[in-house]
This record gives sequence, C-alpha cells and structure tokens, in this order.
Amino acid sequence: MPANFPEAWLNRVIQNLNNADQASFLEGISEINAEIHTINPGTATEKNKIYVPTTEFEVDVLINNNSYPIAFQEYSDDSVEISLDKYQTKVITLPDDKTLGASYDIIDTATKSITRGIKVDKYQRAIHSIAPLSHTVKTPVIEATGGSNNLTDPSGRKRLTYEDLVAAREATEGFGECRLVLCPTHWNDLLLDRKNFGNQLIDYAKGKPQPMIAGFEIHKYDGKMPIYKSDKTKKPYGAIKEATDKIASVIFVKEAIAKKTGITKQYFVKAENNPPRQSNDLAYRHYYIATPYRAEKIAAII
Repeated sequence: MPANFPEAWLNRVIQNLNNADQASFLEGISEINAEIHTINPGTATEKNKIYVPTTEFEVDVLINNNSYPIAFQEYSDDSVEISLDKYQTKVITLPDDKTLGASYDIIDTATKSITRGIKVDKYQRAIHSIAPLSHTVKTPVIEATGGSNNLTDPSGRKRLTYEDLVAAREATEGFGECRLVLCPTHWNDLLLDRKNFGNQLIDYAKGKPQPMIAGFEIHKYDGKMPIYKSDKTKKPYGAIKEATDKIASVIFVKEAIAKKTGITKQYFVKAENNPPRQSNDLAYRHYYIATPYRAEKIAAII
C-alpha cells in the first residue's frame, strides 16, 4: 500500500509498465543512450529531457512530428534537446483496510487499470509517430488495391492482398529487414486469403516467432492505428476519421527507430491524512517517447 510500502507499489508499477503486455512491434528497439534530466521536479511543469547528438537525428523529423508533438529546441551546435511525452493517470482511491499487508496480487489488481491506460496510450502514440508524415520516395505510402480480383469489403474499401504486400516490398527495396504492423482491418483481409497465408496468421500467438510473409516480419496491433487523408498525409494523433480517410498499417526497420523510457513517479496521500475518505489516494506519472531517427526506412499501407 502506498501509505506503508510506497516503494513496493512504485516498483511493481514500473515493472508492469516495462515488462507486461508489450506491443510486440517495439520489441528489440534499442533505448536511446542518453541521460534523463528532470526539470522542475514535483511540479505541474515537470519534464523529462534528453540531449542527443544531432548526428543521430534528422532535426526536421522531430520538428514536424504530429504525434506528441515533441517539445524540441536546439541546445548547442552538436546536440538536440528532446522532451519526453508525459502520461498522467487519474487519482484512484484505495481504502486503508484493503491495503494493509498488501501483496503483489493486491497491488496488481489495484493498479491494473492505471498501467493498462498508460501502456495503451504510449503504444498508440509510438506507432503513430513511427508512421511517415506523407508519401515520399524514402517514406512510401502504398494503397491497398484489392489485387487482380479487385476485392472489396461491403463498404467498398479495397482489401489488402498478397499482391499489395509484394508491391510494398518493392517500394521498400533497400530498406533492409522490415517489420509490418498490421491494423486489425488489414489483418482480417489477409485471414481471408488462405491460399497465400495458410495458417501463418491463424496460428499467430504470443510466444511464437513472428510470421514472415512477402519478406516482412508480421506483427499485429489492436490499438488505434494512424489515419491518412486521401492525399496520403498522416492526420495528427487523436484526429477523427472522416469518410474519405484510411486507417494504415505501418512498415519500419527497427534499427531506424529510437525510443526512450523516462522516469515513473508515484503520488499519494496517506489515509491518515485523508479523514473524509479514509483512503490512500494514488496516481502515477510516466515519461516515454518513440520516434524515427530520420525520415527514411518507414512506410505505410492504407
């Protein structure tokens, strides 16, 4: 319980944020090798910042990012300052009698919604940030065509087919080994094509190697995926999908992506200092960012 064992609660939340239910598409991406600096600690304006060599990042990628947006500024001639995104939870109340002698089971039950909310938001922002801003030679945005049979769903949307994956592979020629993170709609499209995919997707399960299809390491993500307008430009994070917009699957080379996990902080009020509710009030703040190093080796299928 936070009143008696704050370190145990905080350490468990940190462990769950770092190790539990990771989005598979982020596995194997290295953390940025930079020290975290906490600015204005313990205040509403608190920030986690890192300083990295400008040789590692293409500055325009940071400036134009529409997922966070990244608080960015030149720090010196050879380094860039990046503020990590801040995730804050709502306050939860834990009755004092339920937290006495708390075990990890109780801690996990009490904080499950907190950690899940943080993870969902930060992973959705991560995949949005990784997706290209617009269609270029180095960041292609490929449209699903429905293949030679012009397959569509009941709404008229062109289905993703094996032929489209081959076209995407051709568009990303020279990228190296790529991951393809399928949105649920595209995943379901491919499930219908047993001829080309057999049981590769049906047998997809946690703990099994990611299937390789058309040269892509396939991942599935059930969270909100990036949305693109008809001109193949990505809408800002959290934007509403319009009738002419399309939801994307995302392609990237893992070595082309940077991520940094910042500090996780716990805030609580002891029950003894909270007479009206006689409960421990608990909230968390977590810092994280994921972004391409440069506007290259990333792509999308819409």
